[in-house]
Amino acid sequence: VWVWFGVCVWGWVWGLCLGLVSGSGVCVWVWFGVCVWGWVWGLCLGLVSGSGVCVWVWCLGLGSGSGSGSVSGAGSGSGSGSGSGAMMFWRKLSPWRCLGRWVSATGMRGSRASSSGCRLDLAGIYPPISTAFNPGGEVDYQKLESNVHKWSQIPFRGLVVQGSNGEFVYLSGQERVEVVRRVRQVLPQEMLLVAGSGCESTEATVTMTQRMADAGTSAVLVITPCYYRGRMNSAAFIHHYTRVADASPVPVVLYSVPGNTALELPVDAIVTLAQHPNIIGLKDSGNDVTRMALIVHKTREQDFQLLAGSAGYLLAAYSIGAVGGVCALANVLGQPLCNLEKLCLTGQWKDAQELQYRLIEPNAAITRKFGIAALKEAMKWFGYYGGSCRTPLLPLTEAERSELRKDFTSNGWL
Repeated sequence: VWVWFGVCVWGWVWGLCLGLVSGSGVCVWVWFGVCVWGWVWGLCLGLVSGSGVCVWVWCLGLGSGSGSGSVSGAGSGSGSGSGSGAMMFWRKLSPWRCLGRWVSATGMRGSRASSSGCRLDLAGIYPPISTAFNPGGEVDYQKLESNVHKWSQIPFRGLVVQGSNGEFVYLSGQERVEVVRRVRQVLPQEMLLVAGSGCESTEATVTMTQRMADAGTSAVLVITPCYYRGRMNSAAFIHHYTRVADASPVPVVLYSVPGNTALELPVDAIVTLAQHPNIIGLKDSGNDVTRMALIVHKTREQDFQLLAGSAGYLLAAYSIGAVGGVCALANVLGQPLCNLEKLCLTGQWKDAQELQYRLIEPNAAITRKFGIAALKEAMKWFGYYGGSCRTPLLPLTEAERSELRKDFTSNGWL
């Protein structure tokens, strides 16, 4: 209501000024026209912000469909969404869809972030960045910011913060949020920030998602709950993610990583969740390209976006319709991975194949072979701050360090 009132008054003032300056008999029409223009824009902004002003749209007979909100359908059609008839009308106005995303990004958030119908474009490469710790085991924010400045020089679509490589399970809630806030402060605005907000309970995930949104994230990456994995079936996942997405002020990306959780997000659950307006994609780290292809095939009507979860099969993922990748190897070989993306998108498959071959062994070494300690060791070699891991993760042995270096040198990276 305040947004509507403010812009309406703004239009009134400018209309009056223009009328006075014109000094002619038509001044009243200039004043009246710009006042109306301000009223219309105020109405649009108020509607997108989720305020009660949507009742005016309904009163004007613009509602269409039915919903469970405070405004029921006033038009002749029928709707299946949970929003009001006026909001359903707004989603159909395609020229204005992205205005809702802008409003959400600047803090004027409605009850559902994606009610405007504009899906955030995730296409591109993202490093799931590591968390910098000092020798005492505390988060070193200066080293973290230094790394972010360096990653910002690479043509990434954005950064994933508090993913598996960020050791988020070893951070306190406050540390998780502060890391996201610090990264957002130094990351260029045109780059996306996708923050991990997953927790074991739905309520905790909803709360953490809101806190991540307040810290400036563009979207959240929500890992599957796994502690009670015996009861984590499709129904449980659909309920969990729907609750999170309904409450989230920013878009939600599903995250399936069976190597860490010992379970996969079922395909039938993904297909159902892809229909939610605030669930825009999936990061799949399951290493099963056939499954990824099936997901792309079954969700293509929903504009659902698949991100490969590893550099080891990035080329294969692009070939079956993935839009990008969240790859641990991008922390150290970011430019080559962006080059691979470009080769795939331009159809230079032979060159892409040769580059993919050289990435397989280094990628395996810093993921399933030696893990995060290896990634942080390699970061030192490529000019980043690696630091240590938080215990119980231990640093590499000398033999492991030697083998890791061989995996990089034998492929021409060192």
